Amino acid sequence: MRFRSVASLLAFCCLFANGCSKGISRATAATVFSVKGNVVFGNSERNHFQPVTLKSRIHSDNTVRSADGASINLALIPGALAQLSGNSEIKIEELRITKDGNQTAGGMRERSTRIRLNRGKIIVLFNRSDRSASQFAITSRELTVRADSDCLFCVWTDGTTTRVTCARGEINASADAQPPVTIAAGYFQKSPTAGKEPVAAADDAAAQIDITESLEIGEQLRDQALGWQNRRPL
Repeated sequence: MRFRSVASLLAFCCLFANGCSKGISRATAATVFSVKGNVVFGNSERNHFQPVTLKSRIHSDNTVRSADGASINLALIPGALAQLSGNSEIKIEELRITKDGNQTAGGMRERSTRIRLNRGKIIVLFNRSDRSASQFAITSRELTVRADSDCLFCVWTDGTTTRVTCARGEINASADAQPPVTIAAGYFQKSPTAGKEPVAAADDAAAQIDITESLEIGEQLRDQALGWQNRRPL
């Protein structure tokens, strides 16, 4: 009888330890830093949209649309900031974080973001500020862009052609089943394209604009993130 009690206690402790070691995973919502002009979000399948405000909480499966001349700056997950330009549309497929079991004292273990860019332009500032695993991916048509380290980049599409431009750090881009291609700072790649290697942004007027806008907006996003953190209640 005593042996069974000890065995049961050990089994319970093992289950408890395993549960804590896996952490707690939950969906989260994007935080709006600023919005300019007419930007809406909601369920595209039901055609149910509402205007974006500073209090809006944008979740997975939401579609965000911006009118011509509008824009929205937001934090998708901690360390992943973005601006959606005018006349653009994204669908947020996943926003998820995993924390240690102790929600009060536990740290971040993993962050995951998946976005589909249907049209227009999005600029992303990605920063791995700690040791937590981070997965960040943007898909446009057949092209998928992934960020694994600190970087600043831009993705644009008109629904037929996609252009990916890296302003800082480096990113990986892959099309269909092709091996990923690394795009370093100052380079861009178009899809579909005959060439497989990235091209210097200095050789393309649109890519040069991507670089200039990314550097400017990257600083803006960083300043807004710092301001938002300072406004948060202790």
